[in-house]
Amino acid sequence: MNEKKLKCGYVALIGRPNAGKSTLLNYLVGEKIAAVSDKPQTTRHKIKGIVTIPDKGQIIFVDTPGIHKPGYLLNRRMMTAVQDAILSVDLIVLIRDASVSTGNGDRFTLNLVKQSQKPSILVLNKVDKLKKKASLLPLIEFYAKEHDFKEIIPISALKGFQVDILLNKVIEYLPEGEPIFDADELTDQPLRVLVAEIVREKVLQMTKDELPYVTAVIIDRFDDSEEKLVKIYCAIIVEKESQKRIVIGKNGRKIKEIGTAARLEIERLLGKHVYLELFVKVVENWRNLGYKLDEIGITR
Repeated sequence: MNEKKLKCGYVALIGRPNAGKSTLLNYLVGEKIAAVSDKPQTTRHKIKGIVTIPDKGQIIFVDTPGIHKPGYLLNRRMMTAVQDAILSVDLIVLIRDASVSTGNGDRFTLNLVKQSQKPSILVLNKVDKLKKKASLLPLIEFYAKEHDFKEIIPISALKGFQVDILLNKVIEYLPEGEPIFDADELTDQPLRVLVAEIVREKVLQMTKDELPYVTAVIIDRFDDSEEKLVKIYCAIIVEKESQKRIVIGKNGRKIKEIGTAARLEIERLLGKHVYLELFVKVVENWRNLGYKLDEIGITR
């Protein structure tokens, strides 16, 4: 009897900002490894999520920044990350928010997929937001005419609807190969990066519309030398004094809320008690400063 061959490969999750890439990645992996926010451009790194399926193989998902018009050096580096991911993977999963109408950004993203000449799957996400599922039909027809997708799969990453179907289809189109990572590994990201992402996510969530995406988080110190306690010191980077005041809040309330929410999630991640200290630092125009982007980890 022939033994079934395992599959293994890299898969890029690409799409417009807020398409639900990070939500999908976190659902697939079963842990929070990518920052999630209702603000665009939340993902800045190429975060890899590893899904191992017994007797089938391993999928290494690459969560990329949302495709947008690059302005600052930060945005140009983010778009370079998208291009690098497209070139280096075995399969592309294009994630499209099915609850919004098609715009120029969606057409630009579709063209990137077409130009890549890589096998690709179209995921129509957020179907839970649709009042009438029949409204999917024109969208499916449009994309099917535009490109030869291997599959077109409607899902809800938030609810987990049809995500198992997507997973099985993804592994079907990967090359044969042995797993690259151990079965219990969920990401290749260092803990410091995951912690910084958690803190930044809480900043975005708790400042809401007051603070645009001009924040970054740098881990100044990560001390896990004690058995039951991890001490973490983080700098929240903003561009203006007015933004610093927003993050700190009246009588320091806002930064305390951010710290408490982040600490609880970091403790779940690490399985230890956490002492988390946050402070806010103003660095004017940091999104255009190469050395600061290098420090944050958004490299060329």
